[in-house]
Amino acid sequence: MTFDITIPVLNEEETLDQQVRFLHQFLCSHFPNRQDWNIVIADNGSTDATPRIAEELGRELPEVQLVRVPEKGVGLALKTSWAQSAADMVGYMDLDMATDLNHFLEAHRAIAEGYDVVYGTRLHARSKVIGRTITREITSRVFNFIVQTYLGVRFSDGMCGFKWLQRTHVPALREGGAVSNGWFFSTELLAIAEWKGLRLYELPVVWTDDAANSKVNIPRLAKQYLRAMAVLKQRKP
Repeated sequence: MTFDITIPVLNEEETLDQQVRFLHQFLCSHFPNRQDWNIVIADNGSTDATPRIAEELGRELPEVQLVRVPEKGVGLALKTSWAQSAADMVGYMDLDMATDLNHFLEAHRAIAEGYDVVYGTRLHARSKVIGRTITREITSRVFNFIVQTYLGVRFSDGMCGFKWLQRTHVPALREGGAVSNGWFFSTELLAIAEWKGLRLYELPVVWTDDAANSKVNIPRLAKQYLRAMAVLKQRKP
């Protein structure tokens, strides 16, 4: 089963080279046939040296590709990357590798066994969250409670940046309402998938917070999510 791992980035010149090499080495160890996979760096409007570093990585490591998106937006970066993919499985993880990479092996296996979507969750009883502030923990739990109640869904963590799916489902999910150009796209994916009756695999994860380097503005993001949630509910069958 072939797969593409997309890493959305914005002004990540300080850590991009190191983190991508770390992921590349991990994949080489576990998937020695390098024709089966790609690492796609989806740059969504960086103004620093991020694109240049990504291009240099691509010249050295043939499995690394750069997709340039001129506008900001994680959802836009993912949609652009996946639209160009021919792999059996697509998905994404954050550059900080907050989710333990060994969970990718579980996700890959679940998709290979027939699950349609795999999502990492930090809110499962078996999950282990390291270094997260109480503010971010409460915010996450409140948001996911609102999502479950307002949208009538069962998935536990719509915000975790670790999701995988069979690529053939991408067009239907977009047509169903997974259209956001921002962070809410990852939650839309799960909601639409659940409403369509796809097989979702919940994956408890070991997750290490990187709050010191986080670019997330929680108040602004919360307002965006609430607006996007209202729009998404109108698409519910």
